[in-house]
Amino acid sequence: MRHHLNQLTRRRHHLQALVASQRIELGQNMEPLRVPLARVDQGVEVVRFVRRNPLLVAGASTLFMVFRTKGTGKWLRRSWLAWQLARRFLRK
Repeated sequence: MRHHLNQLTRRRHHLQALVASQRIELGQNMEPLRVPLARVDQGVEVVRFVRRNPLLVAGASTLFMVFRTKGTGKWLRRSWLAWQLARRFLRK
């Protein structure tokens, strides 16, 4: 019985070491996908925002079309940046 328990203990340690090495390898293999997956997450967040706020998006689109000038894009980028910063600040 004691011999069997020792074998199981050795096998358990071997499997734990194997799993640890596989986790490291998986992490290394996933590193190139980190940035693309972060962009996908951002896209999903935009879709969720649009679904939660369809009237806001429709209103903003209408205003964009009505007040379409050369400087509008610059102000929209600034507004988007301000909104993202405010969201991050409020999360903390």
